Amino acid sequence: MAAFAPLPPLPPQFKSIQHHLRTAQEHDKRDPVVAYYCRLYAMQTGMKIDSKTPECRKFLSKLMDQLEALKKQLGDNEAITQEIVGCAHLENYALKMFLYADNEDRAGRFHKNMIKSFYTASLLIDVITVFGELTDENVRHRKYARWKATYIHNCLKNGETPQAGPVGIEEDNDVEENEEVGAASLPTQPPQPSSSAYDPSSMPPSSYTGIQIPPGAHAPANTPEVPHSTGVTSNTIQPTPQTVPAIDPSLFSTISQGDIRLTPEDFARAQKYCKYAGSALQYEDVSTAVQNLQKALKLLTTGRE
Repeated sequence: MAAFAPLPPLPPQFKSIQHHLRTAQEHDKRDPVVAYYCRLYAMQTGMKIDSKTPECRKFLSKLMDQLEALKKQLGDNEAITQEIVGCAHLENYALKMFLYADNEDRAGRFHKNMIKSFYTASLLIDVITVFGELTDENVRHRKYARWKATYIHNCLKNGETPQAGPVGIEEDNDVEENEEVGAASLPTQPPQPSSSAYDPSSMPPSSYTGIQIPPGAHAPANTPEVPHSTGVTSNTIQPTPQTVPAIDPSLFSTISQGDIRLTPEDFARAQKYCKYAGSALQYEDVSTAVQNLQKALKLLTTGRE
């Protein structure tokens, strides 16, 4: 991936997007699609904040140059040319970052990598708004992840032991103002299997905006190796073999009957499940891919989900 021309100094008005731009830089080589949408989010947000002040106009112009260069480099990548694929890509990436941190948290392994994962997941959920309004699940995940990042960071900073797992959210913590929270390295190791999934509001287990999640899901496989120097002892964790869900045999013999009429919304949902499956395969997540393909097939053959 070719290097970009550096951006001018960030205008004070754009402080709220500084961490999204940092996340974009961190992903230029790791995941250019994520980098592209982080910049797009920063661009759109910056335009709403101030597009008239000379320093802001200059900054946004240079950011636009980076966007255009990155889009040209990505060429015909479906995650850029098709919004539904791009949205699925971002949701899957943010989800895996979140689950990595959540599993570490529930296991009582508190360190800078998991703080960074919680915070990065919250930033990427911000970025998903380039595709439209967030789902209620995404809003809850963002709020929880951002608060957890601040809570654990402050505990470690003050020499206190954080409370593992879901706890009451304190509204007076402003993670956006905390530079240290967003400055740690990204995780490199998948967590040990966990039977629990985040459910602060009694969400059904193993569900996230329609995507089926296997327990013990891990951080994206293409995160770079970063030395651990957090002072927290951690054991080397081996990836857990994936368990492929059983396929319903009736799906193979089911044929769409003549009296079944699929609506445009049915076709759109089926396409979305297929795109989620394709995005999951990018992370070698067979279980999620199979489950979403099953949902698409059932919808197309029965007209029901």
